[in-house]
Amino acid sequence: MEERLALPRGWRGDGVIARVSTRSMARELSGLGVPVVNVSAIEFPGVTFPQVTSDLAASAGIAADHLLDRGFRSFAYFSLRGLEYVAKHQQAFKESVSKSGFPCAVLAVDPVKGAEPDWNLDLAKVGTWLKMLPKPVAVLTWNPSSAREIIFASQAAKLLVPEDVAVLSGTDDKLLCELLDVDISALLVGAETIGFEAARILDGLMSGEKGPGKPVLVPPAGVVTRQSTDTLAISDRAVVKAVSFIREQLSRPLHVMEIARHAGVSRRVLERRFQYHLKRSPAEEIRRVRLRRAQELLLDTDMPIPELSEAAGFGSPEYMAYVFRQECNMTPVEYRRRVTSRR
Repeated sequence: MEERLALPRGWRGDGVIARVSTRSMARELSGLGVPVVNVSAIEFPGVTFPQVTSDLAASAGIAADHLLDRGFRSFAYFSLRGLEYVAKHQQAFKESVSKSGFPCAVLAVDPVKGAEPDWNLDLAKVGTWLKMLPKPVAVLTWNPSSAREIIFASQAAKLLVPEDVAVLSGTDDKLLCELLDVDISALLVGAETIGFEAARILDGLMSGEKGPGKPVLVPPAGVVTRQSTDTLAISDRAVVKAVSFIREQLSRPLHVMEIARHAGVSRRVLERRFQYHLKRSPAEEIRRVRLRRAQELLLDTDMPIPELSEAAGFGSPEYMAYVFRQECNMTPVEYRRRVTSRR
């Protein structure tokens, strides 16, 4: 991805979609005399190509929600120096967790090429930083390569992942994220939507239309939950037992009284503890977990909607569609269409 790229000598075409990553590439593309659409978050002064890229603020917000949902109250960002887009992501994440009343620690290291951390990174130094953070801690990284280094540093420091250190990557790469003995959870970038929007804008430019006056920002489709964040950072055993029971019994009808009995407390006590630890009621947690399960099934399977709604515990496709419209502003079918290309 960080190679020096150029169009072939003698190339003749009507337009270009490019990841404009260097000034020299920007100059070369500007000299072609054809419309260009940039799909990189990298920005250079004076470069005015129409831009379609991932919404970094939305990405950071979704990451924060994912980790807050699991009960984390200690947060950190593993950053890369000198990269403006990584700095934007880092700041947006800090602001997102700050709105919930929590601080966010930051450790920045020098990249060796593009957005890749140095393979000779001092893991002992990173491990010392991780040890100093309140536990359990949730760490967001820019990409899977950075997440990998946090996992290596945690293991070298004898910290458990995800029990002591949960790790979430800002982008998904199925191969890299599933290569380690601890699979890495990641944000699912809306790559198909970015490609479609870039092609739509380029088509308009080639027809003489004006491009958008500001960048087109595409939010992630959600989070692919894997082992690195698959934990609950909650000290209250009753709440942990209740949430685990909800996950285990998701496909059948659930009642708050039944969940409270399983957790060994009264309904009133359970509701009060849910509000204290998770800032939501048990009923809201049931709905939230069912929505996440439906999203996973839409992403990973071709299961028909009626069957899928039953597997996720909604009871009917109509109710599932209602929840999707309320929470995602789209139908389950529209959600599946958006994420199909990344299955």
